[in-house]
Amino acid sequence: MNDHQQQVSMPAPNEGYELLIEADGACFARYPVATHKITAQDNITNVVSKYTQGLLQEGDIIFLSEKAVACSQGRAIHLADVRAGWLARLLSRYVYKSPHGVGLSMPETMEMAIRECGAPRILFAAFIAAIGKMIGSHGWFYRIAGYKAASIDPPWEGTLPPYNEYIILSPQEPMKVAKEIADITGVAVCVVDVNDLGGNILGHSPSLKLDPEIVIAALRDNPLGQRSAQTPMGILRKIETDEPGVA
Repeated sequence: MNDHQQQVSMPAPNEGYELLIEADGACFARYPVATHKITAQDNITNVVSKYTQGLLQEGDIIFLSEKAVACSQGRAIHLADVRAGWLARLLSRYVYKSPHGVGLSMPETMEMAIRECGAPRILFAAFIAAIGKMIGSHGWFYRIAGYKAASIDPPWEGTLPPYNEYIILSPQEPMKVAKEIADITGVAVCVVDVNDLGGNILGHSPSLKLDPEIVIAALRDNPLGQRSAQTPMGILRKIETDEPGVA
């Protein structure tokens, strides 16, 4: 680390979150990066480049919320603009209503899953899921339907307004987006879907050297937070445990 990097004031963790976390026997710092409210008028590559300028050092990994990418791509659909068809209304009745969110149990979100994945795939996923339930095996619906269905976020009061009234779809070409950002910033990039139930990497740049599972483990408590934090991206940095001040 050079003198300039030592003088950079890195962002503090969001309220209620720790800066440091252990994953796979290593210590990582997670620095949330605040931005303006991202919309379809934004170029996500430019946004990331702007707000991480001066904060990055060799070996860092930028982790970027899939919601931010999707919103920049115009993939946030107002609930009032979605008219659910009969199939969506039917299938949504049988979706497990998790205490952590409505998921596809809302006819409008199921309708978007059908549009994104196709009715045949959603029907097949529902059929396999029904068989799975009968034998006590769960989670088959999203395994068959795929990440496009699993990544659909319904309107939720904990989402930053006005997106608390929008259905947010999965981002398009997350691998390509990650590579483009990595080419500009010079560090590895991951587009992540992380929440209180777990996380997934939807896309990462070819320059990512760290095992994606370790990245997710280092983000397991969702350090980007929710709503008012307005931190749709962060910087993951491996910390040597013999550095001063690191437990």
